[in-house]
Amino acid sequence: MSRDEKFKPYVAVWLIAEKNEQILLLRRYNTGYMDGHYTLVSGHLEENEGVTAAMIREAKEEAGLSLSREQISIGHVTHRKCPDREYIDFFFVVKDLSDNPENREPDKCDDMQWFTMSELPDNILPNVKFALDAISKKSHFDEYGW
Repeated sequence: MSRDEKFKPYVAVWLIAEKNEQILLLRRYNTGYMDGHYTLVSGHLEENEGVTAAMIREAKEEAGLSLSREQISIGHVTHRKCPDREYIDFFFVVKDLSDNPENREPDKCDDMQWFTMSELPDNILPNVKFALDAISKKSHFDEYGW
């Protein structure tokens, strides 16, 4: 990158959907990245879109969840370094989810389950596990991968 170019990180949104003291996880399938690993409902920010709007959109697209701004709150922010790019990750929380999620992207997700925090699967994305641990410790910001 030249001195005249501005650095532009990628922005991702993640949803920690809670119901009956469990969180919703999806298993990645056929994506080319960490397939077979569990993750949260998530996605990337689109141009001219706020992070809250992106989270609401992704929740609808991936799991059929109809969320409002009032239902979700920020739980954690991570500045994450990957081998080929950097991310700013916004982890949102919705407590006592009333909707029943459904897999709306079976071409990218082959399993959707509820897990307790004490019994998370071993094959969970490392940065998701990191953020969930940070939230359990009441941390609102951290850096990952540095």
